[in-house]
Amino acid sequence: MEFERCLSRHRDELEWLFMELYQDRAALGRLEAGMQQAWNARSPELKALDAARTADPEWYKRGSMFGMTMYTDLFAGNLKALAQKLPYLKEQRLTYLHLMPLLQMPHPHNDGGYAVEDFDTVDPALGTNEDLAALTAELRKAGISLCLDVVMNHTASTHRWAMAAKAGDKTYQAYYHCYPDRTIPDQYERTVPQVFSNTAPGNFTWCEEMRQWVLTTFHAYQWDLNYANPAVFVEMTKSILHLANLGVEVFRIDAVPYIWKQLGTSCRNLPQVHTIVRMLRMVLEVVCPAVVLKGEVVMAPKELAAYFGTPEKPECHMLYNVSTMVNLWGALASRDTRLLKAQLDALHALPQNCWFVNYLRCHDDIGWGLDEAEERRIGIDPQAHKEYLYHFYEGQFPGSWARGELYNYDPATRDARSCGTAASLCGVEQALEKGDSAALALAVRRDLLLHSAKAYEPRIPMRHCGDEIGQLNGWGYKSDPALAEDSRNLHRSRFDWEKAAQRTVPGTVQNALWRGMEQLRALRADECFAPDAWVTTWDSHNPAVLTLVRRHGTKTLAGLFNFTEQKQCVRLDSAIGVHLPETVWLDAYEARIL
Repeated sequence: MEFERCLSRHRDELEWLFMELYQDRAALGRLEAGMQQAWNARSPELKALDAARTADPEWYKRGSMFGMTMYTDLFAGNLKALAQKLPYLKEQRLTYLHLMPLLQMPHPHNDGGYAVEDFDTVDPALGTNEDLAALTAELRKAGISLCLDVVMNHTASTHRWAMAAKAGDKTYQAYYHCYPDRTIPDQYERTVPQVFSNTAPGNFTWCEEMRQWVLTTFHAYQWDLNYANPAVFVEMTKSILHLANLGVEVFRIDAVPYIWKQLGTSCRNLPQVHTIVRMLRMVLEVVCPAVVLKGEVVMAPKELAAYFGTPEKPECHMLYNVSTMVNLWGALASRDTRLLKAQLDALHALPQNCWFVNYLRCHDDIGWGLDEAEERRIGIDPQAHKEYLYHFYEGQFPGSWARGELYNYDPATRDARSCGTAASLCGVEQALEKGDSAALALAVRRDLLLHSAKAYEPRIPMRHCGDEIGQLNGWGYKSDPALAEDSRNLHRSRFDWEKAAQRTVPGTVQNALWRGMEQLRALRADECFAPDAWVTTWDSHNPAVLTLVRRHGTKTLAGLFNFTEQKQCVRLDSAIGVHLPETVWLDAYEARIL
């Protein structure tokens, strides 16, 4: 039969990896039965998409790929209403839409949807599974692939598995990491760093109902799953396949480095993580090969390549490019591109199979995880620089143009992250408050500079919904008790449709940003943005200016990006391969393509 033919491609490796990890043939049988059930249930339309993507496996690497991330409720209210807003998305020629978590969650406290109560069901506040399937069908007609998060590391403490565990069910207690006393938790704490240093001490939470300690890496209401139990992997895989059959084409694996726990380690980046991701990749290639995996791996560039696997045994199709995002904001505040250039050089040195999604802002904060060794090499004090950056984007440093807030500030370590929309962090909000037209013009140029540099980087550009119209911070979150404790809600405000209507009105901030981003979209149609284009940084002999060179065939493009408010002069070697004047002058925050 057809399913057996598809499975035969991966059966031996899947069996070997599963048995090596779990030594449980009955569980392997349940996994394969779930795969066959999902394969049989897959619609003819989705199977046609599978066939097309199998024939064109690098479809997601095209230069025409252009993404956006958003919250369903903040953008439109619910899934049905979002479907009615598709003309706005098509106007931007999107090919990729990442909707923030929309599966059933507790209310009001759910970590923005990352505390999941049911991996198989859309949250009733946002719609139904039928609404989701209808939306994905409309998106496919528009050439837009839908991405959803898979929160593999944990469930909500109100998930039915957790509730059964609380009620004393030993089967479901084994789905989590539960301990009757502090013996094992204390051993973990010796080697496992705490993710949020200003939360309750340690990585474990006492559950009074069970009279046990539960591993809760991120929040007390998010219980870490135990992937040493094969039932967890089997059940999570079935849920992923269920969502794929509703039309989801991309899965963002949340916090993937954390999913395997082992005493005596940091519980980060362990080999078993890669076994699990490799198995998941094979399952998808058998059942729904149109679907791709995107990993959230907030690690240094040198640690990223492992999450792609190898060309022969691939894991994730793509990863979030967190480090470039951070370095772009760092370069803007410091007027110095040296750290950014070094970070891009490290990424460009990765194997060709490493593919990234590039972004400036998302639902999350900006964590200042810069390369401290590189900072020291060029004479920058890492701690002082970090404090400068988060105070600058808080708007508290003299001369700062930004409006933002700190997130997760720890007075002991003097560590903090930054929150705010792209426009507010670039100075649009402050300039409007002051009625300063000159400052506003500079703020818009800063905003477009960052989006231009992002769009020029290798791989897929993705913007956060609202960036295209200069959406400002939503300070009103402070008056909502359900939101006030999390400063990330500053940039999670309701989409401003009145401002969006200004995108066609000349002279408005919205029009300036909209037109600027349209030009970037057109630029990426050039052959130098082909998947196999050669991309490198280039020495501009001026640390205020980042230079990126793209080459494909006989054609070469050079992108010059001035990260300062002053005119800058650059010199480019003739070896760059394009005809250039001896010197090039760039205006304040100018992005120029040669």
